[in-house]
Formats: sequence, structure tokens, C-alpha cells
Amino acid sequence: MRVSDFDYELPEDLIAQQPVEPRDAARLLVVDRETGRLEHRRFRDLPRYLTAGDVLVLNDTRVIPARLFGLKEPTGGRVEVLLLERREPDVWEALVRPGRRVPAGSRVAFGQGGLRAVVLDRTEAGGRLLRFEPAGELDRRLGELGQMPLPPYIRAPLSDPERYQTVYARQEGSAAAPTAGLHFTPALLRQVADHGVQVAYLTLHVGLGTFRPVQVERIEEHTMHAEYYAVPEATAAAVNKARRDGRRVVAVGTTVARTLEAAAGDDGAVRAGEGRTDLFIYPGYRWKVVDGLVTNFHLPRSTLLMLVSAFLGRERTLAAYEEAVRQRYRFFSFGDAMLIL
Repeated sequence: MRVSDFDYELPEDLIAQQPVEPRDAARLLVVDRETGRLEHRRFRDLPRYLTAGDVLVLNDTRVIPARLFGLKEPTGGRVEVLLLERREPDVWEALVRPGRRVPAGSRVAFGQGGLRAVVLDRTEAGGRLLRFEPAGELDRRLGELGQMPLPPYIRAPLSDPERYQTVYARQEGSAAAPTAGLHFTPALLRQVADHGVQVAYLTLHVGLGTFRPVQVERIEEHTMHAEYYAVPEATAAAVNKARRDGRRVVAVGTTVARTLEAAAGDDGAVRAGEGRTDLFIYPGYRWKVVDGLVTNFHLPRSTLLMLVSAFLGRERTLAAYEEAVRQRYRFFSFGDAMLIL
């Protein structure tokens, strides 16, 4: 399949610049996976589509202030760093701009020189490996020096950085939010649980694998960048029991869907534990675990749109997106949501 098969027209004014308040007031496009039938709801209506015994799985990763601005030594050239993943206590994989001016051996100073980074190497994905000095200083000062790494299409300033975190974010390590979960409130989660639905958590730290654009013409040639995940014993047990009992496993977000599928064996049983996944899900993929998907509206030509198309079918996915445009849903990270069952 070609990348152009996953393109669609989106008016720029439908790209959400601010989250709605309250969180669960976002619109929800409900799609029947078998028939393609559409319903227009609000996110707070989610519990009516879930059944006692279902398992709702969420990603509890927390976004770190991963964007840093520094000066190259000794020239003073401005350098932007986006932290992607910790490799060792003081060594991080990162995206660096302008990368061509920051080769291996370069030194970058942050915060008036109290924190420095040495570029160790270039990664296969075109990023850099950085060692921060002195030891432990990045951890101590990241909250002070770092900024929330909002996507480039969000141009409006965010008054409250917590609005780019889910209300259940606990495990620090993401360079971007798992945006499908931004619509939940504590009250809505309690309502889901009171409905007899088991709420379970796993962790996938969102990094380059999730938001890296597809740069090849044929999607089968695209290689995903591996991302860290962890599936607790309790989550694996809940998912596997739901499958044995004929109940549904509903993934909140593409990151949860990828993690569950990556952690499943050939028999469909989810294994607890930690790992890294470069699983690329696109049409033709045979799903082993996920029965339902909560997801936002994604960028054209993105791996996220391809995953949704693998779950719903490409034609039905693009038809749903066309309807969302006609109905003026809000798109991307701070936008509205879909529920596919």
C-alpha cells in the first residue's frame, strides 16, 4: 500500500489549538466496526457503550518537559533538543536541531552553563546520543530548564501544562502525550468502574516510533522506532480473563493497542513484563487482543491513521474522517475522539 492511500483533506481551522473544558465535553464519534454506522456523542457518554466485564486499558505514561534550548560551545549557536529516551543514567537519545551543525563531539550548554551535554554519536534514526554533565544534573534541573514538548501544529500557548497530561499519568518518560486518554476525568473513570468495567493500566513511553513520519512511498517499507513498554501482572491477568470469558478488551489509544498486541503471544495471551516494541500495525494485520479502540483523529499519512485503518478498515476509516470534517469535529492532540466497537 502507498502512503497516499492514507491521505485526506483537512481544513486548517479544524486543528484544535486548545483542549476543551471540561475534558469529557469533547465530542465522540462512535463507529460500528462491522457496519460502519456512525453516532455523534460526547466523550462523557462512553460508559453507555461499555458492558460489565469489559476491560478498559489505559496508558499511564507521563510526559516529561523534554524540550531543551541550549547554546553550542564555543560558537554560541542556538540548539534545540527533544529528549526521546533514557539509555543510561545520564545518556539520552534525542532529536537535535539543527542536527547538521551538531556532530559527534559537539558540546551544548544549558541554563547558563550549569548543565552541559556532549554529543556521543548519531543514531540510525537520525537523532543523537547525548551524555549530560555533571552526573545527575539533568534529573535535578529538567523541571526548571525543560519545556512541555507540544506538537508543532499547536501554535497557541498552553496556560496549564497539566492539560497535556492524562489525569492518571504516573510513569515519567514520554516525549508526547497518549492523547486519547486526555478526555478522561476522575469522575468519568469512577463511572466506568461503577458500570462493572475493569480499568487497567500499562505503560508505553511515547517517542519517535509513535510520531515519526512515514518517509517511504510504500508503507510496508517503513521501519518503526522501538519504544519502551511495561505490562503489569494485574493488567495481563485482567485482559486474559476477559478474553477467556468472551468479554471485550478496549484499548484507549494507539499506544495501548500496539502494546497489547506486542505483548501477546501467538495464542493471543498477553504476557506481563517489560520490553521494547517496534510493531507497525497497518491494514492486513491480524488482531490478537484488541476488540475496541478509543482514539483521537490523526494526521494524514501517519502510522497512527494506518493503525486505525487496520482496525476499522481503510475505506470506513476515511469515510468516518470525512464525516468528522463535515460535522466540524476538532482534530489531532487536543481534538475530539472516536470510539470503534
